[in-house]
Amino acid sequence: MNKELMEALDILEKEKEISKETLFDAIENSLMTACKNHFGKADNIKVEIDRDTCDFLCYAEKEVVESVDDVEDDCLQITLEDAQKISKKAKLGDMLHVEIKSKEFGRIATQNAKNVILQKIREEERSVIYNQYFEKEKDVVTGIVQRYVGRNISINLGKTDAILNESEQVKGENFKPTERIKVYILEVKNTPKGPRILVSRTHPELVKRLFETEVTEIKDGTVEIMSIAREAGSRTKMAVRSNNPNVDAVGACVGLNGARVNSIVDELRGEKIDIINWDDNPGNLIQNALSPAKIVAVFADPDEKTAKVVVPDYQLSLAIGKEGQNARLAARLTGYKIDIKSETQAKDAPGFRYEDYVYDEEGYEDEEYDEAYEGEEVAEAGAEE
Repeated sequence: MNKELMEALDILEKEKEISKETLFDAIENSLMTACKNHFGKADNIKVEIDRDTCDFLCYAEKEVVESVDDVEDDCLQITLEDAQKISKKAKLGDMLHVEIKSKEFGRIATQNAKNVILQKIREEERSVIYNQYFEKEKDVVTGIVQRYVGRNISINLGKTDAILNESEQVKGENFKPTERIKVYILEVKNTPKGPRILVSRTHPELVKRLFETEVTEIKDGTVEIMSIAREAGSRTKMAVRSNNPNVDAVGACVGLNGARVNSIVDELRGEKIDIINWDDNPGNLIQNALSPAKIVAVFADPDEKTAKVVVPDYQLSLAIGKEGQNARLAARLTGYKIDIKSETQAKDAPGFRYEDYVYDEEGYEDEEYDEAYEGEEVAEAGAEE
């Protein structure tokens, strides 16, 4: 038994996750390459490796001819006299297996054989890493900050490095080398130099995956994340729905004393997270999405995906948010283009009847109110995604 070779293969299989069968194939190919370099051809050469003992045999198939004068190619033929030294049963015309001693190979042939094995190991190592991280594409992993490469950041994921481009970094976030952070794998590319992994800290799915990891009810399907809108580094709005009437979707995400949501906020460096209840009624959903602002009236048009909202005068700035952020995120979350008016602005519109538009759970649909809105200047609108 070739114990040294067996131990080397065991170590490679364990550390680099390369199967022994692949390594055996690489060794066989390397010996074939060495034979070709040594003899000039390898058409009649066979290599056999015992998978259990790692003992290998390299031999050439040669035809037995009568005398030296009959030998046209000593790589393919052998005299009867020489053949009988190997096997007394050898006869003219037989195909004899002549063992080749690998120790006879020259330095160049040996070096080439070594390079074949190393190249195969590198290729398999890249393939293993690519497959491993390709399975994790669109998922969250923990990495260690290595260094800044220009304005990009190199993140070590364990067996390989990933690139956090400047465009995928949250403004204001600064990392120090050796710092552990969570990143979202955007894309895994297979390149000649090995897998290239692109990660993100700004993608909305990062927040979603963090909640799936932190909240058991989301992982097992009891609570479902229906929609998410994010302005990285500032605020995220997330709509959730419970598939179990006994489970409060928002409460499950927040956790006891805010423990669950706070751990995610800490990971996102203080980014605010608003969690709201999903509702199939567009009016209710828009009211929830504009929280913490109070809503007086809503008119939602499911066909046009537009909504007109009335809020108390003192709530107008809260509903719109700083630089329109609250309305903008609500628009992205619901998929509706949202126009917001204060009560005073709405009452000044011709044909407006306040009592017809006090918010209730049935939603709103009134042509006169819609016409009253037409052509009026809106205080501020949530941006359409």
